Formats: sequence, structure tokens, C-alpha cells
Amino acid sequence: MTETPRLAPGDMAPDFSLPTDTGETLSLKELRGRKVVLYAYPAAMTPGCTKQACDFRDSLASLQAAGYEVVGISPDKPVKLAQFRERDALTFPLVSDQDKSVLTAYGAYGEKQLYGKTVTGVIRSTFVLDEDGRVERALYNVKATGHVAKLRKDLGLA
Repeated sequence: MTETPRLAPGDMAPDFSLPTDTGETLSLKELRGRKVVLYAYPAAMTPGCTKQACDFRDSLASLQAAGYEVVGISPDKPVKLAQFRERDALTFPLVSDQDKSVLTAYGAYGEKQLYGKTVTGVIRSTFVLDEDGRVERALYNVKATGHVAKLRKDLGLA
């Protein structure tokens, strides 16, 4: 299995400017001065990704109170992200990385194990970025269920 290069604490987060679920463009530079939780998920409206997105939605107030902005990133088209946001009342931006270049730069796209087979796809990951755009935490192969609660605990928000 080929190892995808991964980010580590202290690295500068790769900048991006991507289309959102609302048809606008969101760039990481726009979020400077705020802490960011950027989470990568494989596909909108699938059971695991829905659970994770709803967990972030339900934890958004406490994350924002602690100064964190939440952004979800997947290779889905903006129109599918808009359907996902509508269906599940998601209240944070979802960005579309259809060519997977940003996901790859973050080490969140590559070979992974899925049901015992090696496949290429989105590696469910979460990145906590500081106000200057540096990586504080880079968490790879996270579980869809229970991850947000663990993240909140690790950030001292539980």
C-alpha cells in the first residue's frame, strides 16, 4: 500500500479556494484569525457521513463558542452538498473538491482499507487549524460515529 503524505502539527495547512454548497467560494485565507475544524468525508448523504455531519451540526454552538469554525470537505458536487445541507439542516459550510487536489494535499485522499480490501478514496480525517493556518491536530482514519465527541473532549470542550 502506498503511503499518502500526511500533515503533522506545526505544518502550514495547504491553502484552498473551493466552491461551497451555496454556490459561493470559500478560501482558507478568509478564515484566518479564527480556529478551523476542517473535516474530510467520503460522500454526502451516506449513513456514516450523515452521522458525522449531524454530530458536527449538533456540536457547532459549543465549537463556535470556543472560537472554532467548522468546514466539511468532500469530492461531491456543490449541488449534492446543497441537498445534503438542506436534508440534514447543516449549518456550516461544505466545500467541493471534485478533483481531490485539496484532499490529496491534506493527506486525506489515497489508498485505504475498506472491508479488508485496498481501495483509493477519501480517508476520513479531521484537521484542527490555528488562527494562522497552522495544523494543531491532524487526525486520520477517524470513525464517523463518536469522533466529534472525542474531538470535543480532546479540545477541552466536553
